[in-house]
Amino acid sequence: MWLSVAMVVERTSQEHQKRSLERTNRAVRNIPKAQETIYTYLLEIVNTWPAGDVLNEFRHLFIHHVNTISSHILPSLYEIVFANQQEEFRNTLKRSCYILINNWDLSRNHAFIQQLIQSFNDPILDRHTVSPTLRRLRSWIKDFVNSQDFEQLKLFASRYDQRQHVHWSERYTSYLLVPQYIDLNNPEEQRHAARALSRQLKEQFKFDLAMYTAKSQAMNPDAIAPADSRIKNPTFLGDDVLRLIKGILARRGIFSYTNLANIFLEQTKQLSYAQFKQSLQKYLVFSVDAHPAADSLKTHLSERLSVLYPEHDNRTLDNAILLRTCNRIVDFLTTENRQEPSPIFVQLLTQGKPLTLVVVLLKLVLICRYSRTHLEARIADLIQYYKEYPDDECQWVINFFEIFDITMTIYAENIEFNLIDMAGAAPGGESQATAQVLDTYRIFSQLKRQDEPDIDPQELERLLAEELTVTSSPVTSSQEDTPPPAENSPA
Repeated sequence: MWLSVAMVVERTSQEHQKRSLERTNRAVRNIPKAQETIYTYLLEIVNTWPAGDVLNEFRHLFIHHVNTISSHILPSLYEIVFANQQEEFRNTLKRSCYILINNWDLSRNHAFIQQLIQSFNDPILDRHTVSPTLRRLRSWIKDFVNSQDFEQLKLFASRYDQRQHVHWSERYTSYLLVPQYIDLNNPEEQRHAARALSRQLKEQFKFDLAMYTAKSQAMNPDAIAPADSRIKNPTFLGDDVLRLIKGILARRGIFSYTNLANIFLEQTKQLSYAQFKQSLQKYLVFSVDAHPAADSLKTHLSERLSVLYPEHDNRTLDNAILLRTCNRIVDFLTTENRQEPSPIFVQLLTQGKPLTLVVVLLKLVLICRYSRTHLEARIADLIQYYKEYPDDECQWVINFFEIFDITMTIYAENIEFNLIDMAGAAPGGESQATAQVLDTYRIFSQLKRQDEPDIDPQELERLLAEELTVTSSPVTSSQEDTPPPAENSPA
């Protein structure tokens, strides 16, 4: 009898486990369908409804969890909740936010982007409830609000913040967005929104800098303009920014950074990789001012390059190994673990040589344009590291970010800045110019003639995906086919 009872209990337990497994599998199987239902619905209403109504519907669905206008949407959300899949819920919530952000940005409903972010501060999320489902949902939303995903989401509202005093790091949102759009694990909507906003912010900075340099030089210095009509300086450097730009532009003629990059690329086309690394070290430190930090930079660059990808020393240089080499040197000069600044970065900045570091980074970008995105991602890592410090404790690194931003705008964007002597001459091939001489020159800007097309986002993503697969292991010959090799021609 006891054996019979035990068999019944065991059979009942097995049946219960089987039914539980079937319910779980059914829930898991229906999650993609439930997610797609939510995405399709949001895409439909954001393109047909007023923005305010769309925002209310989003709040009903994700914040208040009350009946939505469409009866099939709330059950789709609960399908994910009942499956107890918090990660899938977070992915659904995140992608839903970016669907609205993308469309509101296109329709210029920017105020609703801010209101969307503010929705997550709703007091109802802290309200007590006896419903286990609601407790789970509100707990998941609170976890989302405290996550890196939400910090990334807030970047899309920061540009519209009208507060007088914002955190210094918000000035560099264009860089903080880069890791979002190069991360292939992020939903396409998020990557598109991040890329678009980053580009908009860069365009705005370029325009503001060009207007400031033009108008500030045209004004009568003796005239006192009303406070509300004064020219806005888009940098943290004050009036010193004009002298900095003049100093950067003073390099002209055959020894300009762009010409040096073109000459270097032409002369290294047929070199072996070992020979290229030796030439690269000389190119990067060429004309760097003599000082202890520069000597240390030269020594460490030489040491780092000598041991970089040694298995390819006899290989002819191509674009694939050029990209990876430039990216590794970028890491060496900024942050190698994406958590803290590299020793050489700290050394150059603490010794007051931010421009030296910026120029070396610029030289890398000028010989490998695909490395610019990698560089900007590392700059974002540095900003994240230092953003925990108040302004007065990290002015030295803010100074670096400002110089970097200005230098990249001058040399790596589609606006050309020129230095003209108002007496009729322009600085020639001088690498240095005294402050007194620079004061006699004026800065003029114009759109640059585009000799080559913009970087194709799909091509860039392919290269980034390949780069991510090789950073943790040495480059192998099977990876030599991408990107396409440079044509070989006599140096």
